[in-house]
Amino acid sequence: MHVIELPWIEPTTAMRCLADRPHLTFLDSAAKDAVLGRYSYLTCDPFSTYAIEDGQASYNGEPLDGDPWDVLRALLSNYRQQHRRDLPPFQGGVAGFLSYDLNTTLEQLPSPAARGQGFPQSILNFYDVVLAYDHSDKRCWIVSTGWPEQDATRRSRRARQRADELAALLTFAPLQQSCCPTTASSWQSNFSRDAYVATVQRVIDLILAGDIFQANIAQRFSTRFSSPPDPLAFYSRLRLLNPAPFAALLRYGTRTIASSSPERFLKLDGRYVETRPIKGTIRRSADPQDDRRRADLLLASEKDRAENVMIVDLLRNDLSRVCTAHSVEVPVLCGLESYASVHHLVSVVSGKLAEDYDAISLLRACFPGGSVTGAPKVRSMEIIADVERIAREVYCGAIGFICFSGRMDTNIAIRTVTIDDDLAVFHAGGGITAMSDPSTEYEETLAKAQRIFDAFRGGADALP
Repeated sequence: MHVIELPWIEPTTAMRCLADRPHLTFLDSAAKDAVLGRYSYLTCDPFSTYAIEDGQASYNGEPLDGDPWDVLRALLSNYRQQHRRDLPPFQGGVAGFLSYDLNTTLEQLPSPAARGQGFPQSILNFYDVVLAYDHSDKRCWIVSTGWPEQDATRRSRRARQRADELAALLTFAPLQQSCCPTTASSWQSNFSRDAYVATVQRVIDLILAGDIFQANIAQRFSTRFSSPPDPLAFYSRLRLLNPAPFAALLRYGTRTIASSSPERFLKLDGRYVETRPIKGTIRRSADPQDDRRRADLLLASEKDRAENVMIVDLLRNDLSRVCTAHSVEVPVLCGLESYASVHHLVSVVSGKLAEDYDAISLLRACFPGGSVTGAPKVRSMEIIADVERIAREVYCGAIGFICFSGRMDTNIAIRTVTIDDDLAVFHAGGGITAMSDPSTEYEETLAKAQRIFDAFRGGADALP
């Protein structure tokens, strides 16, 4: 491994310097926090690409036989390396997304009536060189592994060469961004207000009949632009309007994924496992006294706390499948976290991964995240496919990295927009329980969507 410490360069400046490079990936702690928002990563020019479409894995475009999760594990095993504790955790590895629709590779589930935008089920690029940030110490490094070279001498030579190439790219003047988006047609949802309210009531009836305890139901917003929007300009506005600790920008040719997620799905640090489910939301107020009152209402809400505790129990069960006996704990139950437009109830569930398991085992045991399915998980996913009618694709999947050393960190892909040429799509939803009020649930989806709508409006009035 070859490491170069650089003078501080703002992550968004570096992002624009690399804007034209293939497969730009920005894993962005836009909401700076000493624990959750400490590290960010920028990378591009992968040496290989792993993808899944309709359950079929491929590597650099060549189909591969076998279970796609096992195939990924086998590919990663070719590039094992030691972890350095003195650097940010992502030190080369795979980065990208796992779509919600990978649930069909794990369970027998019905397909939604419509496919959506046609995104693959997963794209994970193999990155040998990464620009890694530590926001707490205001330091950044180029970390270059030298993979895929297997010979030690050639790998060392490649590591130096690739680090120098990335350093050179960062010296170019960054591309100018457009200040305003192109004109959008009106946003369309797959639900009218009345239809969403009726769907929530239908789910409540299923809960009261004993079919499930909870289900996460979302509406899907889409619009077309007069010409393709500038994805970097849009993402820059989004991260200003809705800074989040688990944000991301992924570029795949004409396709872009822009996420401002506040929710960690799975972190694996050595054998330590952590997940941070969000359940319980209330819109913020511009008036500080009213805002505090709303936060207190959320903390005291019997409905929201019950919703959160149900998912905590589900995740405790998921983690117990791969963690050592009696190691799964809940150090935080229904804690308050506040973001630009909403307050959330967030719990923390942790455990110690058993010796026979790895990051892939952990993903398989927990995917998709219970906070965006419901409980019981399989039946909730059946109901979601039936009532939402259109594939979620990236939404409610995961975005993040698996390091060549075995470390992993991923988000839940909520507050996440997919842009394909001139078409932009995102979802907003919430957990439905027996205590849900259908009209309130509808308004909650709009509260979660508001900052994305604002970011697409553009201009100075879109900035805080």
